Amino acid sequence: MVGIVSPHAGYTYSGPVAAHGYNRISEDGTPKVFIVLGPNHWARGSGVSTQTEGSWETPLGAIGVARDLAKEVQRASGIIDIDDAAHAAEHSIEVQLPFIQFISKGEAQFIPICYWMQDLKTCREIARSIADQTKGKDLVVVASSDFTHHERRIEEKDEEEMLARIEESDKHAIDAILALDDARLNELGESQKVTVCGYGPITTLIALAKGLGSVRAELLCHRTSHDITGDASYVVGYSSIIFLRD
Repeated sequence: MVGIVSPHAGYTYSGPVAAHGYNRISEDGTPKVFIVLGPNHWARGSGVSTQTEGSWETPLGAIGVARDLAKEVQRASGIIDIDDAAHAAEHSIEVQLPFIQFISKGEAQFIPICYWMQDLKTCREIARSIADQTKGKDLVVVASSDFTHHERRIEEKDEEEMLARIEESDKHAIDAILALDDARLNELGESQKVTVCGYGPITTLIALAKGLGSVRAELLCHRTSHDITGDASYVVGYSSIIFLRD
């Protein structure tokens, strides 16, 4: 297993979708280290930020940062800064951690990389840094992202049309991911043709997978918040996608 795309909304909404990816990781053999890539929704701190010390606390207890490997990835990049401020109010990475703790029985460590700079050059540079420093190591990369955002029903009669728009928009993004087309996905995100908040982390995962060679992507599950709650007043899309070595 190379990595997964996993949603980061409230567990009520996206938890069942995220569980598909983590279940496959556990079936494949849970690694000791996870690199968790997340978008910086608040644009606080550095453009690309990590931490190389300490631990994060969740309801399942503390999960430690993989200190030595985090330092190696950060030093090799030339673009990743050590910056706690970027992580202070951000949820995209922390939402993944209880899943990691559960499937690893609390034994795994992680490396958080959070970024609001999501352009193609930046994403490929992060991928290069990860690839160069993790050769031969047992780890999984998690690209944390929700899919379509900001779809609101204007009138009740518009519900079916709105849900169809979401499916079509998410399909454009999913097709680019399954084709391992990092440039296409990034263009869709940068131009806001799709409202995938973590298109940068996914771009990085695709670039990493392409660099490894003989990797394929597989869609495990796609749902919307409407599927879970039936509420069509505001709908967000979620996908679970795995990247596997052939």
